[in-house]
Amino acid sequence: MAADLSHIRNIGVCAHIDAGKTTVTERILFYTGKNYKMGEVHEGTATMDFLEEEQERGITIQSAATTCPWIRNDKEYQINLIDTPGHVDFTIEVERSLRVLDGAVAVFDGKEGVEAQSETVWRQADRYCVPRMAFINKMDKLGADFEFSFRTIRERLGANPIAVQYPIGSGNELEGIIDLLTRRAYYFDADELGAVVTEKDIPESLHDTAELWRHELIEKAADLDDVLMEQYLTDEDSVTDDQIRAALRKGTIERVCVPVFCGAALRNIGVQRLLDGIIDYLPAPDEVAAVDGVNPRDHDEKLTRPHEASAPFSALVFKVVNDAHGDLTYLRIYSGTLRKGERMVNPSNGKREIASRIYEMHAKDRVPMDEVTAGAIVAVIGIKDSYTGDTLSSPDHPILLERMEFPEPVISMSIEPKTSEDKRKLSEALVTIRREDPSFRSHYDDETGQTIIAGMGELHLDIIKNKLVRDMKIGVEIGKPRVSYRETIKGPATDIRGKFVKQTGGRGQYGDCTINITPFTAEEAEEAGLKFHENVAFENKIVGGSIPKEFIPSVEAGVRTTALSGVTAGYPLINIKVDLIDGSSHQVDSSQVAFEQAGRLALRQAVAKAGSVLLEPMMKVVVTTPNDYLGNVTGDISSRRGMIMDTEDRDHIKLVTCEVPLSEMFGYTTVLRGLTQGRASSTMEFLAYRPMPASLMKEIMEVV
Repeated sequence: MAADLSHIRNIGVCAHIDAGKTTVTERILFYTGKNYKMGEVHEGTATMDFLEEEQERGITIQSAATTCPWIRNDKEYQINLIDTPGHVDFTIEVERSLRVLDGAVAVFDGKEGVEAQSETVWRQADRYCVPRMAFINKMDKLGADFEFSFRTIRERLGANPIAVQYPIGSGNELEGIIDLLTRRAYYFDADELGAVVTEKDIPESLHDTAELWRHELIEKAADLDDVLMEQYLTDEDSVTDDQIRAALRKGTIERVCVPVFCGAALRNIGVQRLLDGIIDYLPAPDEVAAVDGVNPRDHDEKLTRPHEASAPFSALVFKVVNDAHGDLTYLRIYSGTLRKGERMVNPSNGKREIASRIYEMHAKDRVPMDEVTAGAIVAVIGIKDSYTGDTLSSPDHPILLERMEFPEPVISMSIEPKTSEDKRKLSEALVTIRREDPSFRSHYDDETGQTIIAGMGELHLDIIKNKLVRDMKIGVEIGKPRVSYRETIKGPATDIRGKFVKQTGGRGQYGDCTINITPFTAEEAEEAGLKFHENVAFENKIVGGSIPKEFIPSVEAGVRTTALSGVTAGYPLINIKVDLIDGSSHQVDSSQVAFEQAGRLALRQAVAKAGSVLLEPMMKVVVTTPNDYLGNVTGDISSRRGMIMDTEDRDHIKLVTCEVPLSEMFGYTTVLRGLTQGRASSTMEFLAYRPMPASLMKEIMEVV
């Protein structure tokens, strides 16, 4: 474990599905000496894709962490690396990885450039302020075009890409790469799996091109540093490589530029230079801002923790994995030191935790550690009551770090155990999966007697089903996937009274509250500084104490539980604000239960008065199709109530971006194959909840 924080890099590899993230990661493990044999995704032997499901499908499903060494300028560095999924159904894995990383390598397909999921990942990295560099991969692919891919980074992502390399050839003629800083060409020996790198002069045919790109590199680097700009304007030739590197590092850490590398991971070209770039341009833990949090006893008191081993201990749980020897809880340690057997506290629930064992992870393999310090990413056994997004800190100096936001599921299905033994095992298994995967939900429907599971897409639920049946050996019957609708209100309703009075002899029950209800959005909640939990805001506006303080949380609890279970059609009620404006109490008969019931009654009456509407999940669908089949694709999209938003030309193919209701998209992949003789592909991600047509709403209501 590197003691010097400046020698640590916590990075993630992320991108669109099939851009080659896992292959890049496998090459990094090989060249850093972590693996003696290269694993291949298409052969099911990739180290980081160690789940049976991942090996069969050839995709990454869960993020995997590893630690590997790299020598740069005779100094040993430690790279803590996380390989993340590209499929949109597992976007939560990317989200929670980016939350704890200091930097990221965004991988792009050399032929396709920026794709739909690339944009999603980029937005997530923006949200968590993660500095990043780009690797244009698959330059050996037929039709690969470095300049096109480079341009899409600028145009589609709005980034400031700065090329530090240029490929020597492309497709089958890819030979190596040119380093634009050093003006040298690098060739990677195929017989030695790319491990032997030969440095030569730039080929004569590419000399002018390289000089043009180098000039642009210096110009853009000068824009990042005022002193360098002055020197550049005076005498461009006096600018040194180290000065350019320093300016790029500063710009990358400040997130105002993105250094761009290139290569072909499958053919072992360019990965060692990418590792050098990770050291040169991505930040060490002590170069990112100190982590912010609040005092758990007083949320108005802001606290910070510097990335230092001597500071009070603080860490964030970003992943929980069920393991035969006890749950593995993955931690990013932000400050302080954690020793084996040491006690910690979870400030959000007050529970004490103990780090029985600490491991440095290498995919599914682990190395025991006695102590770890700030900057480390490790897995701990012994933690019982802390989940993804929870903070762990020193009991003497508690701090509550910012929680992660998890997306709401958009698709659900019923699941029935076959025997009473299966029923017992199923309830335990669902709790385990929920701990591991915060984007998964399950609940028991009292009316139908069914267990309902919900997730981010068909693939997500299919993998959970396989996990239950194949890995956990539970016999279950699966229902058809169903869309998770939502309810909201058409307009405001004011002065709605909810009064709950019950007299049963002896002490009775009395709760009385008056509320206003209005449509509300997450943006409005953020501006107003209100908690928008489950997309519902609640504000106490009572003046004069007409309801005693101790009963106000009960009114809120009644409102929130009713909103969650739905009012009109049994779907969660979202995007509303409830103002508690008045009420009354009884000295003897008032209780928390009575005011909770009053809150329930008030919300039901308010929704009835305001009028409700059903919302359906809309998906952003991007179809890549040859020109010959464009008419078939757009006609089919229109028949699914879809709206074409954009059509982009890419050589002989078209990229069709559209918005389509999820309810119309079940089994779409199979239909698309049939329409295009298997030559088109599509990606789909959740976009927003939108009101559904009145005729369809009536149908859904009748079913309910």
